Amino acid sequence: MQSKIAKAIEMKYTPVVLLLTDEKPEGALQFKENLWGCVAAMLNGAARGKTAVFDRKTFGCGGGAVGLGFGNYDGRIPGGIEYFLSTGNQEFCSTEMGKNIVRNMPALEHGEGYKKTPELARKFVESLPIRDIPEKYVVLKPLDKVTDNEEPKSVIFLVNVDQLSALNVLANYARETNDNVVMQFGAGCHQIGIIPLREGESDQPRAVVGLTDISVRKSFEKDMLSFTVPYKMFLEMESNVEGSFLDRDVWQNILVRNR
Repeated sequence: MQSKIAKAIEMKYTPVVLLLTDEKPEGALQFKENLWGCVAAMLNGAARGKTAVFDRKTFGCGGGAVGLGFGNYDGRIPGGIEYFLSTGNQEFCSTEMGKNIVRNMPALEHGEGYKKTPELARKFVESLPIRDIPEKYVVLKPLDKVTDNEEPKSVIFLVNVDQLSALNVLANYARETNDNVVMQFGAGCHQIGIIPLREGESDQPRAVVGLTDISVRKSFEKDMLSFTVPYKMFLEMESNVEGSFLDRDVWQNILVRNR
């Protein structure tokens, strides 16, 4: 499957689709069971032509499990996710178990500081569109490798600021409303996973800007963000490329400076 959008905005990397399936793709990248890994690294690989697969034992980290749709945070983050996201849990880290864990998760002791208090962090977690998908696997693969019998849940564009601007305009181009793109606080995997999955269930889904998670920024180029579109919205946007601003001089002149 090819994308008119990707061609019109001259993307550096291929769009990536998120699939839910019970069939494991052959030769896909996959984390080892119960070992740490970051979903963002797999997204990077998929944008460069690889296919990545996750299941309930190979999601990489507790946040990745939640972001991909494999259930809630409960019990996945030692010492409590609300402390990890905020002020840390020094009491837990002083225990024998905590001392062992904090060697690999140093932020657990003093917290990531993304929420001011554990109470606010807990409210954030409770507000997430948590789900436990019935399928065995979540797959990230290049759009051009999608087969006719596969239907993506969403399409993820990795774009610079100029390209993000174009996608924002195109997302609102043929709609009566002007709030068809959202940028929500969350982990990078939330922003490409469960948040767009929720949007895809809406009659008028919205696109989700992501990679604003400070913890994953170092894995991407400094001017790159993600723009994740529920699949039916992707098809809508694809149908609106021809005849839009993407054919006009203003956009064509912006393209020149990115070549």
